[in-house]
Amino acid sequence: MTLDAPFIAIVGAGPAGLAAAEMLSAAGARVGVYDRMPSVARKFLMAGRGGLNLTHSEPLPRFLNRYGAAEARLAPALAAFPPDALRAWALELGEETFVGSSGRVFPLSFKASPLLRAWLARLTQQGVSFHLRHAFRGWSPAGAMLFDTPQGPGEVTADAVLLALGGASWPRLGSDGGWVEGMRALGVPVNALAPSNMGVTIAWSDIFRTRFAGTPLKRIALRFGKTLVRGEAVVTASGLEGGAIYALSTDLRRALGHRSITLHLDLRPDVDEKALAARLATAPQKASFSTVLGKNGGLAPVAANLVREVTGPVRPDAPSLARLIKALPLEVTGHAGLERAISTAGGIAWSHVGDDYALAGLPAHLPPVFAAGEMLDWEAPTGGYLLQACFSTGRAAAEGIKARLGIGPEIPGAGTLAEGSPPPDHPPA
Repeated sequence: MTLDAPFIAIVGAGPAGLAAAEMLSAAGARVGVYDRMPSVARKFLMAGRGGLNLTHSEPLPRFLNRYGAAEARLAPALAAFPPDALRAWALELGEETFVGSSGRVFPLSFKASPLLRAWLARLTQQGVSFHLRHAFRGWSPAGAMLFDTPQGPGEVTADAVLLALGGASWPRLGSDGGWVEGMRALGVPVNALAPSNMGVTIAWSDIFRTRFAGTPLKRIALRFGKTLVRGEAVVTASGLEGGAIYALSTDLRRALGHRSITLHLDLRPDVDEKALAARLATAPQKASFSTVLGKNGGLAPVAANLVREVTGPVRPDAPSLARLIKALPLEVTGHAGLERAISTAGGIAWSHVGDDYALAGLPAHLPPVFAAGEMLDWEAPTGGYLLQACFSTGRAAAEGIKARLGIGPEIPGAGTLAEGSPPPDHPPA
């Protein structure tokens, strides 16, 4: 790196921004990463608390299909840096990964903090500078970036800018969607941000809510329309959340609008309806409804009480009860908001994003501006698809910046860790 090397400003210290910083600094650019929070990658660390799901092991064609309407736009970035490349990258940083029974990929440590610590050490060794508590406020008439900093208002001039400000889910961790109006003011269309991978609201009885909120529903299947999803869910005080719900979240959000919808829950997807009815028919007439559901129906207490939420005190005959257990109708009245959603739908419209991830139609006084990560209009289910797309689009935007500015090949030896180089704002152990 030399003092006359191009300077790239990256706004947003999440996976997309850090992935771009790594690529650009390794190629010899001067890179500054700016973030309004007091430490980096806060959402990345939070996502890893239950086991960091980095990516997924399924074949790439099926993997790409998870991105729905955005598949064609994301495909080149994901093909250039696919799941296997992400796993190899993690291994270079000392974090071996493994494939779980569901096909999801995790670090052996299950944690995000060791990987982030090694990553920040690499970035520091490559000369990346970090500027925290810097809130991006737009542009000056001369095209400088405006920030609110601990020392007061500040300006930064860059040869190119990458915006990686995230969506609007989990706003307390830094991504609050505050950039939307600024983008629209510049003439960049932004499709409305909406919750994705979020829970749904269901009007439980007080008794059921009090007794079972927080209880998992295991080995179930959910059907909405023609889509059937097997997995797990969790009862909440206001409804349901969890992997099986998240997999349907796009369809549920679009269908809800201003009306309620019906979701069908199969509590015994491993048993067909006729066989289940036969088992229920063997119950003694004097057996209690709870005994029939538990002993003959094979339902856990939470599942048995879900059935009773629908039937009330009336005990249906065996065929009718089997039909209910296999397709229990639940009225969904709404969904959780962005503050509780795992990810965000909506974002910068692809019509204004070039193949190199540069934003089109910006005022002439601005430097080249690129965007990556959740700011763009795509969504995907949980399972590693969210992080993978952030890494891949961050690296794709970095390649776009390199091409635009004519930044040269990688520095020999770049990407190796220097002994004793401490990262900024150490993540928690």
